[in-house]
Amino acid sequence: MKKYLIALDLDGTLLSDWQTISQKTKDYLQELDKLGHTIVIATGRPFRSSEKFYDELGLTTPIINYNGGLVTNKHNPDFESYSLSIPKEYVIDIFKSNKHVIENAFGEVEDNIYLYEDSEKIRPLLHYFNGATLSVGNFEEILQDDPNGFLIVAHEGRADIIEEYVKDRYENKVLARNWGHHYNFVIELHTPETTKGAGLHYVAEHLGFKKEDIIAFGDAHNDIELLQYAGVGVAMQNAQDVLKEHADYITEYPNTEDGIVKFLKKYFIQTKTQD
Repeated sequence: MKKYLIALDLDGTLLSDWQTISQKTKDYLQELDKLGHTIVIATGRPFRSSEKFYDELGLTTPIINYNGGLVTNKHNPDFESYSLSIPKEYVIDIFKSNKHVIENAFGEVEDNIYLYEDSEKIRPLLHYFNGATLSVGNFEEILQDDPNGFLIVAHEGRADIIEEYVKDRYENKVLARNWGHHYNFVIELHTPETTKGAGLHYVAEHLGFKKEDIIAFGDAHNDIELLQYAGVGVAMQNAQDVLKEHADYITEYPNTEDGIVKFLKKYFIQTKTQD
């Protein structure tokens, strides 16, 4: 059987809920690993909140975090990390100039968190565990390094003001990505070069895989470049419509019903028959 690099988003894709890989999916992916396929996680989450799933699958490959803003490998000290960051002066200006429509915000430098105002409401977004440090206060004082990403929680219905500001003042310098749907008040700031596709490209070259030997799975707009880079781009049945437009395939089953497993088993049978 041909050996593939299989890139997996976490939320809405690999995970059946916010914190669970089903046993069926886990067993099948570990079986694929034993057969010589290579599994890679590509997520918008920080490393601190994705390491658990990386370890559950027994992975030793590089991991793509912050939507491609950071690629590391804790098992290989010789691996050259890939890190993209936004000049802190940019995010401080964006925050200060739009403070009247912002409820809260935080930046992240690798696994460390720099938060404007601590509250119970913001805590679920922080993933504050697994050794992370938390600094709270004015960004001019606490943010000493350029962040890999910066997240803004806008007041309801005001996110477009921030997006327009970023577009007008920082076009080609900062990318503002609205989470959309029920979270359309949340905006992530990254460099324009920060995409899961770019992160996957870096990993694929390091591991020696060609595009045609890559299968990638995702469910949201931040997975568009991931699917575009892969030779086989797969959107989950539960994926956002905007992603499905860029997919080569759509799974017959959602993430809650082991959609990845059922797709791969069928795909491998079909490709073997064609070979």
